[in-house]
Formats: sequence, C-alpha cells, structure tokens
Amino acid sequence: MQEKERTKQKTIYDISRRAGVSIATVSRVLNDSPKVSIKTKERVLQIIEECGYEPNAFARGLGTGSMRTIGILCADVADLYLANAVSYLERELRQNGFDTILNCTGYDHERKAACMKAMEARRVDAVILVGSHYIENTPEKNQYMVDASVNIPLMMVNGYLKGDHIYCNLSDDYSAYYEAVGNLLDSGCQDILFLYREATYSQSQKQKGYTDALSDRGKVFRPELVLQSNGKMEQIKEDLIQYYGEGNRFDGILASDDELAIGALKFAKAASLTVPEELSIIGCNNSVLSICCEPELSSIDNKCEIICVNTVATLMRVLDGQKASHKTILATEYIQRGTTKENM
Repeated sequence: MQEKERTKQKTIYDISRRAGVSIATVSRVLNDSPKVSIKTKERVLQIIEECGYEPNAFARGLGTGSMRTIGILCADVADLYLANAVSYLERELRQNGFDTILNCTGYDHERKAACMKAMEARRVDAVILVGSHYIENTPEKNQYMVDASVNIPLMMVNGYLKGDHIYCNLSDDYSAYYEAVGNLLDSGCQDILFLYREATYSQSQKQKGYTDALSDRGKVFRPELVLQSNGKMEQIKEDLIQYYGEGNRFDGILASDDELAIGALKFAKAASLTVPEELSIIGCNNSVLSICCEPELSSIDNKCEIICVNTVATLMRVLDGQKASHKTILATEYIQRGTTKENM
C-alpha cells in the first residue's frame, strides 16, 4: 500500500467499498462475529491492515445489534411541518426496526452543533436533520455536519449540503414557486407579494422561483414586494397591516408556509379586502391549517410524507452498504382552494 493512500484517514465506508461488503459486515468483522465467513473476514482484515484503519465506536457498534437507533434533529416540534416530518420519520424507522432519539435544537448555530456532538456521543447509527434551516450561508458554519458525516451517515430532510456521506431528500421548491407565480398571473394578479420567515436553503429556492417567474413573464421585480414576518398569525396580520398602511399595494400573496398565509387571510379581513376577488393568497405545506379557514387556503403540497419515506429508504440502503443517491428532488403539487381564482 502506497504511503499516499495511508495519509488520508480511512472510514468504515472506504473499507466497505474496497471489500465489496456492507458496512454492517465490516463491523461484524471488527467484533469477531461468527456470522461472517472466514474468507470474507480475512479479506476485510487485510484491507483494514493495508489502509491503517482505526475503527471508532460507530464502526464497532453497528454490527452488534446494540444500537439500532437513529438520531433526529429538528428545531422545534411546535412547527407544524417539522412535527409532521418527525412523525413520518419515526413511523418509517419503527417499521425498519430502529428506535429514535429526538433533540429539538432551536435555531442557534452553536446549539445545533452541540446537539450533533451529543448525538455522536450517544453512538446512534445515523442522524436525520429535519428542515432546511440547518444549511447556513458560510462553509464554516456547516463544517460541523461535514465533520460528523465522517463517522456516521447524515440524512437531510428538505435541505442540501454536499458531502461524501450526506444524503439529501428535498422538495422542488424552485419549480413550485415558479409555477405558483404563473398561476397567480394567469388568474389576473399583477402585483404579487412574496411573504417569508427567515433566510434558509428552502426559502432561497422559493424566492428564486418567484423572481425568475416574474422575469420570464416580463414583470419587473420589485424588492419592496418581498416581506419578512417571523411571528405567529396575529403578528403576521399586524405586520401586513403596517406594510399596507405605508402605501404598499398588492393583489396576490405567495407565502412560504401556511401559517403566514393564514396571517395574510386575517389581514385581508382587517383591511376589508375580499378574497380572492381583490386579494389572492397561496400558502405552502398543504397542512391542516389550509382547510381550517374560510375560504379554504390554496397551498403547495411539498410532499413531506413522501420525502420522509424516501429519506428512511435511502438510509436503509446506506446502512446496508448499497449505493444511494446523495440528492433526490421530489415534485410538488399545487392544491387550489378558495383563496385563489381560476385562471383567466
């Protein structure tokens, strides 16, 4: 074995790939399991020796059956989208014989990094990160996830980060918002407000779809028609009342989640604007909120359940040593209800 190959620290994934066996098999070899044939054991041990591989707790524990536990990180289970995603993930993992450890990290970067380290210390088989807010705007702030993926696979629900052992399943937010703008324009809207909460990977894709659609339809992008509101429904309503009172006018609102859209619906009532005749509103997530209002809310179904099912299926392939896609983008669906008009 050349010295050059030894200089880079090898992982259980490298040993698995070179030996042509699953990472679970490599772990069984490390634990001297009788379930592995002598021939396979000798081949794996030879490759381990050649690579100078030093196994960690994850590598040794995977084959013993002592863990079978997946860590789930999400910011806040009070968030309806995140709560649904956690529920779907836990259901799929249980069906595959895995337990879960849930940690609500909040949105602070240092707290998120600390929670990741805590998951590693718990010797979980993998970590699933729920929500695009884990992706931050500098490589330095994302490095803790890349570092963790050296030892355990990371799965991302609706976020994207490039890494050898990072696997991302996400909705096609760009196309969803591109098409939503087209629907609003085709129904007669002229001035469309983009309403969002915080700068995340998902939000950036949604806003790009919004701006590109305006440009492709010959509409001038107006920065004043992009508004951030981080509160609950009543605060969203008050933010829009203030914004409207400052002279800003719009006949369509494209919101980044359903709660924002419900806040917009409350604003419309307070401002005596009829929906959808004078103001059309589209939300996102197609959550239960979309059918708990009058009129019922048009919303983008970002297929949260399908994303979560696919995330767990991808993880099972990874843990079995099979090839798996590092980035899977799933199509969304526009659900038209009473807050938007039919296309003209």
